[in-house]
Amino acid sequence: MIDLRRLLALAAVALLALSTGTTAASPAKTKPAAAAPVAPPPPPFEPLPPPKIYLFRGAMGPFFSTGMDRLEEKLTQAGFSANVYEFTICRWIGDRAISSYKEAPAPIVLMGHSMGGLCSIVLSEMAAKENIPISLVITIDPAHATGDVPLNVERFINIYLSDSVLGGGNVVAVPGYRGHYASYDLKENARVSHINIEKSDDIHRQIVDMVTQLPRIPPQTQVDAVPLRYLVPANTLVELWDSGVRLPVRRGDTMESIAAANRVPLWSLAQSNSLPENATLTPGQSIIVPRHLTPPEPTAAMATPPPGRR
Repeated sequence: MIDLRRLLALAAVALLALSTGTTAASPAKTKPAAAAPVAPPPPPFEPLPPPKIYLFRGAMGPFFSTGMDRLEEKLTQAGFSANVYEFTICRWIGDRAISSYKEAPAPIVLMGHSMGGLCSIVLSEMAAKENIPISLVITIDPAHATGDVPLNVERFINIYLSDSVLGGGNVVAVPGYRGHYASYDLKENARVSHINIEKSDDIHRQIVDMVTQLPRIPPQTQVDAVPLRYLVPANTLVELWDSGVRLPVRRGDTMESIAAANRVPLWSLAQSNSLPENATLTPGQSIIVPRHLTPPEPTAAMATPPPGRR
């Protein structure tokens, strides 16, 4: 007679062996590898609305700041909303500009001659208190009392005469400013004075070109913007760069070749880097090159009005 307990024990051993074999024959389940996250491409840059341009005359503006009226005419002919005002109503215009921006945001451009340059900075400070950016400020021989460029100004250009009594404002930016900055001292040009510096047709042309391109330019990172300060040589061309950029020197580069490749005059490269024009460069060396907001014309005129346009 078969022992029932022995039979049950043999059956248990057989089931255990069968279970172990089946487990070994089945492949182990593995977790699928996690796919590396792919960063979405940056959204395409959408051009900004056309800017609203506010121009300001200096003291006795209808007599001595007529260049601002001619500039306003050229900007209007180019299709922009541009208006010229007396500096005496600066804060009232500032309130209107701020209200207009809040109703329909659009880039703000401010330009002023003499006391009008001072007004442009005052209006920028008013906008800063409302957290409103100013796209571009251009001051032309502003008054000595002109304040510092506030942080909300994205681009600032000062064209001035440091030896001017009526103007001569050597405007600087507040500490921590990271925008685009360029300063041009024209005191060595004997044909430029406080009462004709704002009448240059060539500077007008460059300003109109700059304002035209401004809404189409993708935001440039401010960390790479190097401020520029120039004492423009006598009888030389004036080109309105918006700031500088650092570029590495490659093998074989010279001051002349870098200037030619970037379409800037050699003197500007020398001044930007505090180097002689024939300085020897080392590969890997960092050099500051003026940056055009828009490509320059093949030739440019002097920063003086034609004879009889005073």
